[in-house]
Amino acid sequence: MLKSRCFILILTLLLPAAELFPSAGALDADERKWLSRASRTESEGWIFLHIEGSPFERGFQHGYLLAPEIKKVFATERHLVYWEYPKDFELFVEVGKRLFDKSLDPELKAELRGMAAGLEKAGIDSIGYDQILAHNAFMEVLWYWWPWAKQSLAARTPAPLPVGCSAFIATGSYTADSGIVMGHNSWVDYALGSSFNVILDLQPDQGHRMIMQTLAGYIHSGSDFFVCSSGLVGCETTIGDYAAVYDTTGTAEFCRVRRAMQYARTIDEWAEIMVTKNSGGYANSWLVGDVNSGEVARLELGTKFHKLEKTKDGYFAGSNIAEDRDLLLNETSSNFSDIRKSNVARKVSWQRLMKKNRGRIDAELAKAMLADHYDSYLGSDTPGPRSICGHNELADGISLPLAGKAPFYPSGAIDGKVVDSRMARQMSFWARWGSSCGTPFSADSFLEEHPQYDWLKNYMDDRPTREWVIFEKSK
Repeated sequence: MLKSRCFILILTLLLPAAELFPSAGALDADERKWLSRASRTESEGWIFLHIEGSPFERGFQHGYLLAPEIKKVFATERHLVYWEYPKDFELFVEVGKRLFDKSLDPELKAELRGMAAGLEKAGIDSIGYDQILAHNAFMEVLWYWWPWAKQSLAARTPAPLPVGCSAFIATGSYTADSGIVMGHNSWVDYALGSSFNVILDLQPDQGHRMIMQTLAGYIHSGSDFFVCSSGLVGCETTIGDYAAVYDTTGTAEFCRVRRAMQYARTIDEWAEIMVTKNSGGYANSWLVGDVNSGEVARLELGTKFHKLEKTKDGYFAGSNIAEDRDLLLNETSSNFSDIRKSNVARKVSWQRLMKKNRGRIDAELAKAMLADHYDSYLGSDTPGPRSICGHNELADGISLPLAGKAPFYPSGAIDGKVVDSRMARQMSFWARWGSSCGTPFSADSFLEEHPQYDWLKNYMDDRPTREWVIFEKSK
């Protein structure tokens, strides 16, 4: 269900699920029954998908109802790999299967196979189980396995995809009602980011219900903002300048985080699942809260180093730089004092905002903080790669760009999400699509001004100003 601040939004898609693709293959009785329990609605640029049932059933629902979006994101991934990596997309599909297929939970494997079946029934037979598995491991394989393996596979070293996110979680004396408040915006390049507009309400037949932001075709979040019926809420910011060895014997991050969301009952259980058989893939600073106890935590998870901190009166913030000394100095190349860099500048901004707003933080103030454009290096409100609401495309061309990317590369904050304890108990949260601040982005205008990025033409969507809306679990 979707709500605005003052009124209930009209659902933009009211067709029965089974009538979405009239030209696709005929649905049998079981498939119609599965789809009758699922739904897809759209509002303010978001797609809200509800799926439920057994693993294969909910996978089928997902694949069938998001078939056009899954097809689109696969085309985008192939295009990005073609231009940014010296190997074909098929290599990464093979690697994904070789690394993760044998160790994949039977439950998650059935969900992926169900998704492939749903895609096929919707008329897309070119995306099977192997491709969907690689899609879910896309970030881990390209951002972590590839840097580790590239020396034996290629002479050219590709620039990493831009990683980011700004986030905080606060409780106790920092918030207006002493409960938990959490805010997060996702940073990624605008081509891939165009497909992170899915809010997934997943009601499994076992474990906890989850509502999360995600990418079409994912069985986890990827952008990592989630609310669980266990009372756990969470988000993350990627650890920047990461240089640790990848462990090919570990369990894929997307498997661990999905298992933690679905089955953990406490912060400690959540962290234990994430640390056990950790591969080092998608190394993050995880911010997690338990609305049952009012406790919040930060789990910084590298490959060999990790640290869990918890408090019932305080905050944790994330800006893509590790706080733990051992992880920072052993597994990253970050200079923790260089305020010219985005991650350090935003760390300072979070410190300023938390000090200024202590005791007043609520959902509305969290929205404003996610839209903050203060540049701690320049000492002025200047939207760019150093502001909490990131806009690398607006950089001055002289400032340090996001890690691994050239000046003006079209990337930055693509959304905003906020939840507090009251909303979490109702399985709901605020979300804004486009950017946290609402600044519009025109793909054609950008490419006209920056023709060096014409290879991204037709792979970036316009992002007009959107309103904040509430998403909550389906009844």
